[in-house]
Amino acid sequence: MDVDLTAAYDRCRELHRRHGRTYYLATRLLPAWKRRHVHALYGFTRYADEIVDRTEDLPPAERAARLDDWSARFLAGLGGAQVDDPLLPAVLHTIAVFDLDRADFASFLRSMAMDLTVTAYPTYDDLLDYMEGSAAVIGTMMLPILGSSDPAAAREPARQLGLAFQLTNFIRDVAEDLARGRTYLPDEDLAKFDVTRDDLFAAAARGRATPRIRDLIEYEVSRAQTHYEAAAPGVTLLAPASQACMRTAYALYGGILDEVAAQDYDVFTRRALVPRRRRMAVAGRALLTPAGTPVVVPGPALTPAGR
Repeated sequence: MDVDLTAAYDRCRELHRRHGRTYYLATRLLPAWKRRHVHALYGFTRYADEIVDRTEDLPPAERAARLDDWSARFLAGLGGAQVDDPLLPAVLHTIAVFDLDRADFASFLRSMAMDLTVTAYPTYDDLLDYMEGSAAVIGTMMLPILGSSDPAAAREPARQLGLAFQLTNFIRDVAEDLARGRTYLPDEDLAKFDVTRDDLFAAAARGRATPRIRDLIEYEVSRAQTHYEAAAPGVTLLAPASQACMRTAYALYGGILDEVAAQDYDVFTRRALVPRRRRMAVAGRALLTPAGTPVVVPGPALTPAGR
């Protein structure tokens, strides 16, 4: 690879290391030649997300213009144009190496644009439409890099794992998303538990959830667990050298839900994180687990005593 391309992959790896600790740890279990391509996809998605979420001080029109400009450079690169960007050469190279589906990237950019204008989702189907681009396609982008003995059978589990990871983030980051004026908990779910957006803002302000909000979060955790269950068969369909990586990611993201349950589904008291010692133990077990061993599907999270 030329110097510019190497620098672009290094930039993606640094974004991944800095912002995606759980997934970065799992990626270290991949063969070295695969890692840089996973870093490239993470860097691409992270940089787009930062254009949307790290520029709140700019007018919405300018934020949209920045995303449009970056998207146009990416699309031009797909068409063979030289791209002057510190990151895009890496993802363009990865797309070419694995012949990744360009439609997945268009879907992803569409969802990123939605974050500039959409602040709430009336139903879960509406949220799924957004997550098709923000999460499900990440699974299908990753699948050719990870490799599979049966790509057709592995495709839907890969999509489901993307949805499971995204929902886990939404549950953990309710307060952070509220600070940006958005909520990814469907309005119909809030109504089901007699919770309003004002109730969520009030809980974030005082750093403590109400009983009704805890019931809502418990419900969302159960919903996420159904996606983990649907994703589980896909791990053993991956290439043997990729299974430890995804087994680790699967367990650690599922572990965030365990942490949410351990704090009685109150996502406002502190950000749910899997302790470093547990992360390292999970990675170690994954390395020692024979390829083809089914993953442990997250069960219903235990409600703390006294609930």
